[in-house]
Amino acid sequence: MTDLRLPTRLRVGPVGQRFESDVIIVGSGAAGMAAAIRVLDAGRRVTMITKGALGDGSTAWAQGGLAAVTDPADSLTDHLADTLVAGAGLCEPDQVAELVAAAPAAIERMIELGARFDRAIDGALALGLEGGHHHRRIIHAGGDASGAEVARSLAASLAGSRPAHQSRPSSRGQFTLLERCTAVDAIRTADGAVRGLRVIDGDGVVGELYADAVVLAAGGIGQAWSTTTNPATATGDGLGIALRAGAIIRDPEFVQFHPTVLVVPPAHRLPGDRGVLISEAVRGEGARLVNGHGKLIMDGRHPMGDLAPRDVVAAAMHADLLASGDEQLFLDGTALGATTWRQHFPTILQLCRERGVDPITEPVPVRPAEHYFCGGILATLDGVTTVPGLYAVGEVASTGVQGANRLASNSLTEAFIAGDRLGRLLSVRDVETEARIAVISAALRYGAALDEVDHPYLLDDQAPAVVGSAQRPRLVKAITRGAGVLRDGSGLTELLAELAAAPQSNQEGSAADVETTNLQVVGALVGTAALLRTESRGSHRRSDHDRPVPSWQRHSYLALQSDGQLGTATETAAAAA
Repeated sequence: MTDLRLPTRLRVGPVGQRFESDVIIVGSGAAGMAAAIRVLDAGRRVTMITKGALGDGSTAWAQGGLAAVTDPADSLTDHLADTLVAGAGLCEPDQVAELVAAAPAAIERMIELGARFDRAIDGALALGLEGGHHHRRIIHAGGDASGAEVARSLAASLAGSRPAHQSRPSSRGQFTLLERCTAVDAIRTADGAVRGLRVIDGDGVVGELYADAVVLAAGGIGQAWSTTTNPATATGDGLGIALRAGAIIRDPEFVQFHPTVLVVPPAHRLPGDRGVLISEAVRGEGARLVNGHGKLIMDGRHPMGDLAPRDVVAAAMHADLLASGDEQLFLDGTALGATTWRQHFPTILQLCRERGVDPITEPVPVRPAEHYFCGGILATLDGVTTVPGLYAVGEVASTGVQGANRLASNSLTEAFIAGDRLGRLLSVRDVETEARIAVISAALRYGAALDEVDHPYLLDDQAPAVVGSAQRPRLVKAITRGAGVLRDGSGLTELLAELAAAPQSNQEGSAADVETTNLQVVGALVGTAALLRTESRGSHRRSDHDRPVPSWQRHSYLALQSDGQLGTATETAAAAA
């Protein structure tokens, strides 16, 4: 094992400004905005930090919809079963049950907040079918613009422009939005509780924000790979902040690669262009995956064919690409017809045409790309973590819902539900609530069996440092090569050695340096856990251990030690059973 040591604190410039709030929320996607709305309605002060503008991020990019049982022919039990199957043995059934039970009411809540979802001719919600689901239960908006509509409606509610039928509470709290602002590190008390956050604003000024609660809703980690469906802001900042605050990270080896991301023809490629995801809903309407000779990729590989869970489809595509030496496969949706493309997938159609591909008349060149982080900060569905005062919701959190592989369209549903529940929790400040949060946090830590790890807040003697932004291309290349769709022990060992070789600087870091340091954290967490897990399960696939191993049906846990090394543990087989 390499001597990989991560910074336990980040060095930034002197503090130029200080603020106070009741709740600080990092991230302005569905999870963060849902939490903010509840807290504000309780009359408390909320400060939201976002690297872009309100509503930017992965939520607005989501083409798939929200999974929820609204059809009488469907059932909560079936939604539960589909989620557990996709999760490959690592979902927490009680957490999944809470999610699917809460999903129908969450849709109604979003409608109350102004979301406009697609309707059938009879006025009922229009329901789509996506991979891993055995029933039509996916609710969309604008065909393939569901995330954009959720982001729009929540942002409008935060801005105070709720639907006319909703009266604005007279006691609504104060909302402060800090745009173009990068979160750096948590501010902690002597006993390790989080009571604020250090940030860098768009002008490079360092600020300190103080609050009773810091909520990490910072999204994913996609920018650690060269090809991703994630926005440019997804640099794993939430993971880095949590790890350095002493939080436990669960199952970081499980990184979902979406099977169908557009391979842009060379003549239309632009530096920094977004990864264009071709939604699973396109396959739900009948599109098929084929190779360059027109042969069906998923034929005979899984009972659900092209609608198999994402990890299965991505692995099959990767194997086909390795065997053929081709750079791309194809998604043939020409049989869908122009009307279906224009009515159900207008955004995808436009994005493809802008890049030289017309899905109506020709198969779309595709290949897998990093899409969603199934692991994350160990947390409950209410957002409680192992560190007092620190909360996590959305993609950055590991609640036990996603397991080893996320079921399509569960993430946006989970983000809203978890954010809404956390908002309710933080709306009340009393002794009983605080005691309940404290015991839940302690139970999470106990279950992870990492109590023996020295946490940075107990021995904070490491000199603060950052990894300079000039190292970013090198780190991304190493993570892409070593921790892609298919991994092996030697590649993962090389990845960790490459990360360990990245020089650290004791100079005052910029926002770009903070992002690069967090990308090193992402690579270290994924690489360490993937090397430890000697099996293939869900979205973690290894060529040198190509089968699931029953004794590995358990979670992995990681925490930062005071010397900057990662401490690891796994559940005992008995606990996992």
